[in-house]
Parts: sequence; C-alpha cells; structure tokens
Amino acid sequence: MRRLVAETTLEPRQLILPMFVAEGLDEPRALDSMPGVYQHTRESLRKAAEEAVRAGVGGLMLFGVPQVHDARGSGATDPDGILNVALRDLRADLGDDTVLMSDCCLDEFTDHGHCGVLAEDGSVDNDATLARYADMAVIQAESGAHMIGPSGMMDGQVGVIREALDKAGHTYTSILAYAVKYSSAFYGPFREAVDSQLTGDRKTYQQDAANLSEALREVELDLEEGADAVMVKPALPYLDVVRAVAEQVDVPVAAYQISGEYAMIEGAAANGWIDRKPAVLETLTGIRRAGANMVLTYWAAEAAGWLAE
Repeated sequence: MRRLVAETTLEPRQLILPMFVAEGLDEPRALDSMPGVYQHTRESLRKAAEEAVRAGVGGLMLFGVPQVHDARGSGATDPDGILNVALRDLRADLGDDTVLMSDCCLDEFTDHGHCGVLAEDGSVDNDATLARYADMAVIQAESGAHMIGPSGMMDGQVGVIREALDKAGHTYTSILAYAVKYSSAFYGPFREAVDSQLTGDRKTYQQDAANLSEALREVELDLEEGADAVMVKPALPYLDVVRAVAEQVDVPVAAYQISGEYAMIEGAAANGWIDRKPAVLETLTGIRRAGANMVLTYWAAEAAGWLAE
C-alpha cells in the first residue's frame, strides 16, 4: 500500500556519486572524517566508478587532488594534471554509460585554498578567475567530461564557460551550475578530502545562510548565462531553498548532500544512536520531496544497491 500510493520516488538514476582522485597515492586513502569515502588512485577510481555505474547511479562528479599547489592553481589546466587524466580514464572505460561530470573550481589546486585567483590585497579577483575557469572547462571537456560543474560562485562564471566551450567546439557539453552555494559550516570533511589549503572562510563570494531571495536571483542569472541545470548546496539545511528553486525554474534541479551531512549520519550510526540505512534513505527521500531531480551524495552507489533489492 505504501509503495502504491507513494508521492515521491527515489531511484538509482537520480543519484550522483562525488569521487576524489589524488596524485601520488600507491593505494586508496580512507578519509577519517568521512568513513567509507576515499581519495582514490587512478586505478581504484576506475574500479569504483565501474561498480557505481553497474549499480545504476545516474552520474559521477569528479574532484582532483594534486600533489603541488600554487597561487594560480596551475594543475587545474595541466592536460596531464590528476583531474584531467582521470577524466580521460573514466571516459575511456565508461564511454556514455553514465554522465561524467567535473568540478570546475580552483580551490583544490591553489596554495591559498580559495576558489579563484587572488588580487594583491588578498581578495579574490573575480575577472581573473573567470579566465582560469574558461580554460579549465575546455580542458575538462576535451578530457571527456559530459557536464561541467562550475562551483566557485564567481559572478559571470556560467556565461564565460559557455562561451569558451562553444568556441572550442564543445557545444554539446552541458553546464551544471552551482547556482546556490552557501557559506556553510558543513563543508569541513570535504576539505580533508581535497587537501584544502584554506585558512579563513569564503564569505565574500559564497552566500549568506540567512538569504533566500539572493539565491533565487543567482539562479536566474545563471540560467540567463546558459546553465542547463542548477544546484543547491548544501541540501538538508536548505530544503526550503531547494523547493523555492524547483518552483521557479523549468530546468533540472540538483541538490548536494555534502560532507558534513554525510559525516553526521555516519558518526551517529557508528555510535548506535540512529539506524544507518533508514536514515540515509529518509534524507535522500526528503531532498527529492523538496524538489530536487538529482541528488549528489556520497552514498549514491550504496543507496543504489539498496534500492535495487
């Protein structure tokens, strides 16, 4: 009866698995703050990606972790940098069996940990950063990404990336815009995952948790610039935002269940305070019920297996 009258569906195809691939590893490195999540080697990434696709996940979002960081994040645009070679690996292995997505941001690659190039006064130089994003997007598309995920929250990033992709002949490469990305306390474990060099915060370019109208304006701007889908990040603390965005737009809406959300449930389950599997599925269903067409979650492959049972 419950299955018959359920108003919200949760299916493997609606789940996207974020994955980390690190340079210089001999074996996968488990993340202390995210039990069950790893920094992968190129080979272990290929194996894990194939398993996720077999489980039925709808897509993979790839993040690269370089050994060397510098002020401009040079590794991000190196054709032989870890993110780009890993994209080539997965596209060669998987072809079009899944949607291969790439994070288009500099924070993993810079020695200061910010999402862009810094000006002399230490602030993020928006326009200089856009030029770097354009180069990144083209290289990621050339490396095999079906969809580019600009996550840096720079003004004009979607338009610049769309123009660069089109000029390079990648007119069919899509853009999943991180249109609504809040300055959140829940990103902590992710910074371990990407070996972030950040000190301080990103409040000058990420959004204020108190604001909803601002988020809706950002979504409209990204759509005007050519975004094919939009994302809200984080998910659980911002379900009202997910709902508001879903009601406003006629493109697919994604929500990112981020590292802190994952770590809280894993920590509580490890202590026996909650039942892990029902808690995971309940949160994913809640995000879908709020209006997300797609959910980025570190449980994507495991949840896909549960849903197939």
